[in-house]
Amino acid sequence: MPIATPEVYNEMLDRAKAGKFAYPAINVTSSQTLHAALRGFAEAESDGIIQISTGGAEFLGGQHNKDMVTGAVALAEFAHIVAKKYDVTVALHTDHCPKDKLDGYVRPLLAVSEERVKAGQNPLFQSHMWDGSAETLADNLAIAQELLERARAAKIILEVEITPTGGEEDGVSHEINDSLYTTVDDAIRTAEALGLGEKGRYLLAASFGNVHGVYKPGNVVLRPELLKELADGVAAKFGKASPFDFVFHGGSGSTEQEIATALENGVVKMNIDTDTQYAFTRPVADHMFRNYDGVLKVDGEVGSKKTYDPRTWGKLAEAGMAARVVEACANLRSTGTKIK
Repeated sequence: MPIATPEVYNEMLDRAKAGKFAYPAINVTSSQTLHAALRGFAEAESDGIIQISTGGAEFLGGQHNKDMVTGAVALAEFAHIVAKKYDVTVALHTDHCPKDKLDGYVRPLLAVSEERVKAGQNPLFQSHMWDGSAETLADNLAIAQELLERARAAKIILEVEITPTGGEEDGVSHEINDSLYTTVDDAIRTAEALGLGEKGRYLLAASFGNVHGVYKPGNVVLRPELLKELADGVAAKFGKASPFDFVFHGGSGSTEQEIATALENGVVKMNIDTDTQYAFTRPVADHMFRNYDGVLKVDGEVGSKKTYDPRTWGKLAEAGMAARVVEACANLRSTGTKIK
């Protein structure tokens, strides 16, 4: 089944954790970037995660009314159809959703899946993210408890971000400073509030210096070894080894060693957006520069339909992004691990 059932999604995450690999979680903003992600996974023989942020969903909803729920539902329904042509399994996920957008994004999408499950179907999305990193930890976890209960009932996994990731993501920004490192106390408070699986499964985006967006080497100090400290601290208190399914945010520009350390310490999902955006756009820019007089009607000429036809440069964009997804699978050790 190309779109993972709740049971298969759980199996995917269990396999990643046991095998110390992670799934690339690729942000998409169109049917074409969806195909690029699916193609990359298929070429790498890796299962994966397709995700849609609030901004991506708004864009997908069309610029006439910019409805996030419409955009997310439309792409998810489209994915359920086209993914059948790819010999891999993918989970659908919604990315960063802050407090002021919950009522316009995650809660309505949960309601869609709740109705589907009541009708004997699988949920439309396999996981949703609640980004409470801008709130106090107490408020963050209180909202997470409410969402986790609803998610569990709808057979959905919740992702929570308990402390800030630096940089900017869809209008939510945090400074790059010492607050970008989750403490053992933060992790313990999370386990106390959300449990360790008995209240519903959740993915944990803990901060170890992560920053969204583009940055040059040396500007960000990642400490992926911190994840082991968090896990060990919670394990010592609650008696459960390897208690969390960690998510790596802000991974663009990370070194292979940083990624490897994160995988060894429990990361099962790594978000990739900035790098795949560039990989999609770079071939388009190359095409436009090389075919300037064809894509534009210069000096009264008529241009060349073959060069400005969106299919011409769109194919190049899809191939470029797919290649970057293949690279991500290799970095995260998911190549060749697809469920047979």
